[in-house]
Amino acid sequence: MASEIDGIDDRLRTFIAAQPMYFVASAPLDGGHVNVSPKGYADTFAVLDDHTVAYLDLFGSGIETVAHLRQEGNRRITVMFCSFTRNSKIVRLFGTGRMVRPDTPEFEALKGHFNTAHIGIRAIIVIDVERIRDSCGYAVPYMTLVDERPVLDKRAARRDDEEWADRITNANAASIDGLPGLDADHPLPSAVVR
Repeated sequence: MASEIDGIDDRLRTFIAAQPMYFVASAPLDGGHVNVSPKGYADTFAVLDDHTVAYLDLFGSGIETVAHLRQEGNRRITVMFCSFTRNSKIVRLFGTGRMVRPDTPEFEALKGHFNTAHIGIRAIIVIDVERIRDSCGYAVPYMTLVDERPVLDKRAARRDDEEWADRITNANAASIDGLPGLDADHPLPSAVVR
């Protein structure tokens, strides 16, 4: 049933690349709320090496993952992929993550792994994978992908710099548990070089 995997080999890379969505889980150190975020857009996730992955963090409705990763002594994160096809399988990547701001040289070095044409890029989340487990996924339903949902990109395209600045200083300033989210000087999406 469940097994440990030493690293992200070619077989596992192929499995990850075939999944149209993934889930990101994080939590504060003490108490608070556990957060699980579904992520779409297949071109937003990249395997960097056998023990490092990253994903484009797009502006959404909250800032939970970033706040948890920024919490002193925390950085715990899990990414889960599950197959909805005839081949049942679940893979979890356990590790520690960090946010890479768009105004850093590291962001410039990493952005080639993604489709940075997405509007509303908030950061890149880099995860050092410490443990990999797979399991059967026998209870996961069969589903057929119709298409990627374009709503997030379309909605982001309608926002101007004033609206983005408001999201940074208000909706993305703190998590639901009051942990710091984005700093007030976080770059606006219009400043992200595509």
